[in-house]
Amino acid sequence: MINIGVLALQGAIREHVRALEAPDVNIIVVKKAEQLEELDGLVFPGGESTTMRRLINLYGFYEPLKHFARAGKPIFGTCAGAILMAREITGQPEPHLSIMDMEVERNAFGRQRESFEAILPMNYVGEDVESVFIRAPIIRSVGPNVEVLAEYEGEIVAAQEGLFLACSFHPELTDDNRFHQYFVQLVRESLTVAAAE
Repeated sequence: MINIGVLALQGAIREHVRALEAPDVNIIVVKKAEQLEELDGLVFPGGESTTMRRLINLYGFYEPLKHFARAGKPIFGTCAGAILMAREITGQPEPHLSIMDMEVERNAFGRQRESFEAILPMNYVGEDVESVFIRAPIIRSVGPNVEVLAEYEGEIVAAQEGLFLACSFHPELTDDNRFHQYFVQLVRESLTVAAAE
């Protein structure tokens, strides 16, 4: 079994748990920093990035999450989770966790009333991935080691850097679990590589 956690500070926790389900996956709802030690991979749900950062600080998650990322363990951030991962946030002096080499702009697709759904082609995932955008950020730019996985109207909305995944939208709010299952596969592969070393 592989252990994948969902950071349970804010956001659609249950929906992420459902999307990650697989026969060999044990899903852990992460409410305490010490739970990170038993994980092989971790999902950052959506929510509100500033609030999430405040809760990360309040509950002692900041350094353990940085350590988890430095250890090279797979992380998947959706919407606000992608903002937490970015090395740069447009118009904001400091990033949050600074895990992925990308710049994001908060709420770049508009406010709640401008929410929309789209079907996107996505590298490694599928040609028709259902995507729900709610107060979504845009990935404005990526570093040389970051691969763009999907775009919407010319804007980057999903990217990958090694074992780190980020997207602007909420794949967990659809019945299409392929993006989550792609992350599960990344976690499996990372354990296979680690076992061979």
